[in-house]
Amino acid sequence: MARHPVQVIAVTGGKGGVGKSNVSVNLAIALAEMGRRVVVLDADLGLANIDILLGISSNKTIENVLSGECDLRDVMVKGPGGIRVVPASSGTQKLSQLNALEHAGLIQAFSDIGDDIDVLIIDTAAGISDSVMSFVRAAQEVLMVVTDEPTSITDAYAQIKLLNRDYGLFRFRIVANMVRTPQEGNALFAKLTKVTDRFLEVAMQYVGAIPQDDALKRAVQRQKAVIDAYPRSKAATAFRALAKKVDSWPLPSTPRGHLEFFVDRLVQEAGA
Repeated sequence: MARHPVQVIAVTGGKGGVGKSNVSVNLAIALAEMGRRVVVLDADLGLANIDILLGISSNKTIENVLSGECDLRDVMVKGPGGIRVVPASSGTQKLSQLNALEHAGLIQAFSDIGDDIDVLIIDTAAGISDSVMSFVRAAQEVLMVVTDEPTSITDAYAQIKLLNRDYGLFRFRIVANMVRTPQEGNALFAKLTKVTDRFLEVAMQYVGAIPQDDALKRAVQRQKAVIDAYPRSKAATAFRALAKKVDSWPLPSTPRGHLEFFVDRLVQEAGA
């Protein structure tokens, strides 16, 4: 069993189109630049896109791990900056139907790599499906990506409310994405907290803003992460600042902080 605390961060945001996958990938690479061993789990089952974003391909999925054909290390694909990616697979949709042997196998698969990883970033799908909620509830940290659109703020609030009221999640970290000015990011956070302060008992923390940047669009067209393709761009600089904050978050000090407990919680949630 791995005895190494791992920071498990779910990157989520309610609606689609807010840039969750870009945040996941660039945050991962920025943390890797700081010497952290980072794995990105593409948990967007219906619309796997991390491999497309990074121009990488994999011929194996979590399904192959569950069936015992290979271990998790065989499934992971090397990405830029030394990050590793666990590609999405329709197999993970079967989390709720895992038998006891597969359940044990999945926990074993993750605990086998537990000593070989510092941060696990989960790029969740859009929306508030059971699958998304399972991943978010099992993680230790929730990083909510919000843009300055009424639908994004409404959807983020709906997700926070659901996670808080139904599942007891209390702490949410907010990143404002695609903002035109730093002031816009602060104003966006203020709009969100105005509603959460009024109706919910939650701790909201603003962790910064990622500017709107043409370099990001160009990087996506090139199937690269902006931090890799345009390391001096405004967006890349902002992702590095975000990574510094994330790196300062306290590590779990209890055994529940270990990777196998994340998987255990994930499978329990899925079967609940």
